[in-house]
This record gives sequence, C-alpha cells and structure tokens, in this order.
Amino acid sequence: MNAVRLTPPATLAKSGPSNPGLDNLVPDWMVRTTIPLASSKSESNRALIIDALTGFRCDLQNLSTARDTQTMIRLLKSEDATADVLDAGTTMRFLTAYFSVTGQQKTMTGTPRMCERPIGILVDALRSLGADITYLKNEGYPPLQIKGFSPSAESTNRLSIRGDVSSQYISALVMIAPLLPNGLTLELTGAIGSRPYIEMTLEQMRYFGADVRADWETKTITVASSPYVPKPYAIESDWSGASYWYSVAALATDERAEINLLGLKARSLQGDSAIVEIMRSLGVKSTFTDTGVRLTKIPTQQSLTCDFTDCPDLAQTVAVCAAVKGVVLRMTGIESLKIKETDRVAALQAELQKIGAELVEIETNHLYEVHQLAIAPAGPATIDTYDDHRMAMAFAPVAMQQEIIIDEPGVVAKSYPSFWEDMARVTTVKFINE
Repeated sequence: MNAVRLTPPATLAKSGPSNPGLDNLVPDWMVRTTIPLASSKSESNRALIIDALTGFRCDLQNLSTARDTQTMIRLLKSEDATADVLDAGTTMRFLTAYFSVTGQQKTMTGTPRMCERPIGILVDALRSLGADITYLKNEGYPPLQIKGFSPSAESTNRLSIRGDVSSQYISALVMIAPLLPNGLTLELTGAIGSRPYIEMTLEQMRYFGADVRADWETKTITVASSPYVPKPYAIESDWSGASYWYSVAALATDERAEINLLGLKARSLQGDSAIVEIMRSLGVKSTFTDTGVRLTKIPTQQSLTCDFTDCPDLAQTVAVCAAVKGVVLRMTGIESLKIKETDRVAALQAELQKIGAELVEIETNHLYEVHQLAIAPAGPATIDTYDDHRMAMAFAPVAMQQEIIIDEPGVVAKSYPSFWEDMARVTTVKFINE
C-alpha cells in the first residue's frame, strides 16, 4: 500500500519567561504561507490545441506541469499510430476532434476507466462534419479509430448537441471550427452545464483571432471559417488547485491563519474562481493583491446551498470542508460527477462516512445534503482515492483538524504534482510504503 499520513499542526505550551499579550498556548506551526500554485490545466490544454491548429507557432508560457497537460504535449508531438491518453478525459475529447479535423489516422485509447467514459455524442458530431471514425470495441466508447476527414455534400456546418452532458464535447467542436470550410453553428439543447468552461474556450479562441459569437438566450454558438493568429499567451494559475487552499484556510484552527496564493486574477476565465464566493460562507475572506490572492478567516455560516452546475470540480472540496466544519450543505448540479474519473458521488458517500459525515440524496439525481453524523468514528480515517486526484486533495485539508491517511497519494500528479510538497508547508506529511 502507498499512502500519506497527514498530522495536524501541533499546539504546545510556551516555554521560557512569560510574554504579556501572548496566549498561554501558541501554535507550534502557525498557518502563514505562500503557495506558488500550479498552472491551470484547463487553460493549458485549450491553448495547446489552438497552438497546434496554428502549426505550433504560438509562444505559450507557464504551461501546466499536470500529467494531463504533459500527456497532451506528448501526444501532439507524437507520430505514433496510437494515442494513449491514460486517464485524461479532456485530452481524449480535444485530441479526437483535433486529429479528426487535421486528417490524421490515430487509434484513441486510454485506461480501463477512460474506456468506460462515453464519447458517442462527440463522435456523432464529428462524423456529421466529415470525420471517418469507428469504434474498436463498445459502441459509444473508446477505444476508437480515426481514419481521416473529408467534408462532402452530406456534411453540415450546423449541429445540435446536448449542453448538459460534457462541456468538453462543445469546447472540442468549437476549437476546430475555424478550420472547417464553412465554419460551424452549434445549437445547444437542454440545460447547459459547466458554462464557464465553454466561455473560457471562446475567450481563448477570440484572443487567437477566431470570429466566434455566443447567444446564450438562443443557446447558439457561431464560429466563422478563419485561421487562428499565432500569438504569445501566458497561462493563469489553477483555481481548481486554489480551492484546496481555501479549504485549508477554512479548517485551520489558527484564527490568524493567512495563505497567499500566487498567480490568480480577480477577473479570471476559469469557472472555478467561484470558490471565492462559496468559501466566504465557509469562513474565508479573499483579498486580491498584485501577486494573487490572500486568504484570511472570517465567521462561518451554519448552512449553505450551492449549485455546482458551472463548477463541478469544486463539489468534493466544498463537501468535505462543510462536513468537517459542521455546516449543513445542500448541493445541486453534481450529476456530471458520476461520469468523471470515478463516480464521485458514490465515492463521497463512502468516504465522508469515515470522517463522521454523510452525503444524502434528497431528490433523485438532483438534490443532495451533507451533514455531520451524531457519532464520529474513532481513530484516523484512511481515505480511498479511487484513482481520482480530486478525492485525494479534497480530503487532505481535513488534516488541519485531525490526523488522516490518504491512500495512493500519487494520483495528484494528474493536475497538481507538487501538492504534497505544498501541503508540507502547513502540516506534517509522512509517506507510507507497505
């Protein structure tokens, strides 16, 4: 077993002569730190696809070191006939569209879990545009074979696609649209999930010269046929990664805790910047500075209702934080969590029990509630991560109040490779190999 044991900052009695104005107990390790956050893999992966569509002529700076992004870089440069995306859903979807529109012949595959994640909606759309794609095993799922791209009289430049399944399908399609002979008009049906991720894609496209318009009332995105313009682009730090530090600040017993997160912007393209307002209710104040954002503690509300439709990657972090603080959290918009790296709803239900809380389904597949149990389990909890980076990082801040063990800690490499190194700035981190 590979695991990491996290121990809370110790509180020890003062030694030496008394110092008026100080408490009788002082934290042995005050929560005062500056975190050089990882870069956004969401921005990085979009910028990499657009760069590839310019013929790799952009100057991209501060690219993410996350495994997903490094996998994207490797596969964009590879001439191999097989593109193995490992467990990177964004990489699978974006590269399927990219390899299709550029006429490359590729076999797309990934981990066993990746081959259980649906891709049929995207493949159907690409086929309508002229892509020749076949499934190698199960209809609607990877692995699949891309054989080329040849728009014909039967091809269309107007598509209708569900907006509530995965924003990555929509982003994949609109990013390749400037290269289509007649551009693309995309009509979104039903509710639109993770809209900030779509808007991030559109803003990056505009930066690189794309003629793109979105009418959210009619749920229509229109992209003209016009090549991207190569330009330099700097990636912002990752708001998803920042969310774990908001949880650390919220759960810190040091009321004077202060955490400075570098490289974040008050006006961000990233939907997960919603953590600023969500965590205000959980006791964290955000103050933007010239270098990023400073987190300090404020009073906590007793209950909170959150719709995670536009920021599903924050759900685990907020659920765990609320559970430990005893805040009753009502959650909606988490349906998409069931088709992520794992079924994150089921994973949360299992692991919250271990820290004395539960996630209850109030309305089927819609409304959930997190609250503490009457009796908390004894001893340190051992959290299973289900090959999911966000399970590991969402539960790690629990260590600000109680000892916790996280199994398979290496999963954080998917999005935040330096996470445990950074956590060691605020708590004791010990790796266990058995």
